Amino acid sequence: MTRLEVAVPFRTIILKIANRCNIDCDYCFVFNSKDQSARHLPARMGLDIARAAARRIGEHVMAHDLPAVHVVLHGGEPLLAGVRHMADLLAAVRERIPASTEVHFELQTNATLLSETWLDLFEQYGVVVGVSLDGPPAANDRHRLTHHGRSSSASTVRGIELLRSRPHLFAGLLAVVDLANDPVEVHDYLASFEPPVIDFGFPHGTHDDPPHRNDPSVPEYGLWMSQVYDAWLDRPDHQHSVRMLEDIVALNSGVRSSVETLGLAPPTSVVIESDGSIEGVDTLRSVEEGATSLGLDVFNDSFDTAVRHPKLRHRQQEGTVALAEECQSCPLVAVCGGGYLPHRFSTDRGYRNPSVYCADLAYLIRHVQGSLQGYGWVLDAAAPAAP
Repeated sequence: MTRLEVAVPFRTIILKIANRCNIDCDYCFVFNSKDQSARHLPARMGLDIARAAARRIGEHVMAHDLPAVHVVLHGGEPLLAGVRHMADLLAAVRERIPASTEVHFELQTNATLLSETWLDLFEQYGVVVGVSLDGPPAANDRHRLTHHGRSSSASTVRGIELLRSRPHLFAGLLAVVDLANDPVEVHDYLASFEPPVIDFGFPHGTHDDPPHRNDPSVPEYGLWMSQVYDAWLDRPDHQHSVRMLEDIVALNSGVRSSVETLGLAPPTSVVIESDGSIEGVDTLRSVEEGATSLGLDVFNDSFDTAVRHPKLRHRQQEGTVALAEECQSCPLVAVCGGGYLPHRFSTDRGYRNPSVYCADLAYLIRHVQGSLQGYGWVLDAAAPAAP
C-alpha cells in the first residue's frame, strides 16, 4: 500500500455502538442539543459497519505505521447493544486490524447496566471502562435522570462498585461541572471510588448559547475547578489524576496535552456513527445542525480522505494559526489552546472566537501556575504566569 502523507493521522476511533440511551441527561450533546440527527440513526451499529470500520482502521494504521490505535465504544449508552452483539463487534474489529497493531479498547457508560457477564467480556478483549457520574446523588440527579424522571445514581453506583472488583478494567470517572454543586464535595465523593482518573468537563456552550452563570462578570467555572485543584493537592494520599488539571500542569512544563480540550497539538480522533458515517468530533452537535457531518462513510471513503476534509482542516493546523486574533497574542495560549473547539463557536465568526470559558481557563491556569511556582517548578517560557 502506498504511504499517504497527511498532517496527523487518526489515533483514536470512536465507534457509536448504540444511538439510544436508557437515561435522559438534560445536557446531553447527542440527544438534547442543537443537532437531533442521532435520533434518526440506527439504534445500534451493525456487524457489516463494524467490519468496514475495522478495515478502514487497518488501512490507516498500515499507511502511517501506527504501532497502536485507541478504539472507544460510545453511544448513547453502548451497553444497550447487548452482550452477544458487543462480543461480535469486538471480534470483528480486532480480527480486521493487523495483529501487529495494539488495539486499546475503552468503553464509556453510565454503568447502570453493568454485570459480571459484561465484565467477563471486557476481560476477554481488554476493554477498560469509564463511567459518567456528576457527584453525590443530589448533584448527579440534577441532570442525569431516567426517561421517567427517576434517579439514576443508585444504579450507577452499583455498576461502579461492580467495576471496582476488577480495578484493572476501571478507566475512571467523567463528571460535568455544575456551579450549583460544591466542588470539594463532588471531588471527594468521586475520589472515594478510587478511580485512576477523574475527568471534569465544562457544560457545552457557544457564544450564541452561552453556559449558565450566576454572575457573568466572575470566572465561576475557573473558580470551581481551582477549588478542585486545591482539594486534589491537599490530600497526598490521593492516587487518582484529574485530567484537566494534570494537562495544565504538563502544558506549563512544555508537554503536549492528552486531550482535545487544551493545548495546541492537533486532535487525532474521528467518529464512526451507527450507520457507518465518518464524522467530526461529536460534541459539535452542541453547535448547530450538521456541524459534525462530512458526507463520508466507511464503505466508500478512507480515513485519509476524512483527514483532508475541509471541515477538519482547521483541526490539523499546528499552532495558533486557526485561532482568533485575541488568542494568538495571549500569553496563555500554549496551555489553553484557545479552548475546546465547540466552545469557540458563533454564527458570525465560526470558530474564530476565544472560548466562552476564556476567563475561566485564564483564572484556572494562573491559579495552577501560582501553585507550581510556589513549589519551585520552572514553567515553560511559552506559558508564563500572569504578572
